[in-house]
Amino acid sequence: MKKSFSIVFVVLTFLTTFQVQAEEGNMSGKKALVAYFSASGVTAGVADRLAKAIGADLFEIKPVQVYTDADLDWRDKQSRSSVEMNDRASRPAIASKVGNMAQYDVVFVGFPIWWYREPSIIDTFMESYDFTGKTIVPFATSGSSGIGDSGKNMQALAPNAKVLEGKRFAKGVPADELKAWASERL
Repeated sequence: MKKSFSIVFVVLTFLTTFQVQAEEGNMSGKKALVAYFSASGVTAGVADRLAKAIGADLFEIKPVQVYTDADLDWRDKQSRSSVEMNDRASRPAIASKVGNMAQYDVVFVGFPIWWYREPSIIDTFMESYDFTGKTIVPFATSGSSGIGDSGKNMQALAPNAKVLEGKRFAKGVPADELKAWASERL
């Protein structure tokens, strides 16, 4: 009797743990990373909700030289962001690297839309790693601009990866919407 009770207890514990993992995170068996660049904090909020919703690791793509408000003034053709975006070869330096990119199967890459595409620092990120065999999923934040050719650009920078079609999200996108979208890509 005691042995039967122990077996039932172990099975129930396993099932309960499995259920909690299924509700809280990624059950696809794939290890995911949410990497993001955020100039104003909007993309950071979406990336944080996404990572928590799917049980992924989170990595901020930080520039060595932080963008000031003047750098981000898109109306000024001489602002740092305007100059970078007008030069397709521009590669702003990144302050740190992902410790072990090889462990990830799926990498969600988030960014604000700049000039209808990904910021140049995302191009730096894409060229900094070997994404061979990985799935890359772009996501962007913007009040109204679409994601444009960002996915195509990222595919060209990581030709041995599978870059899926990305999606633009508004600032206040709920975690359950992010989870439903991301789960289809895991």
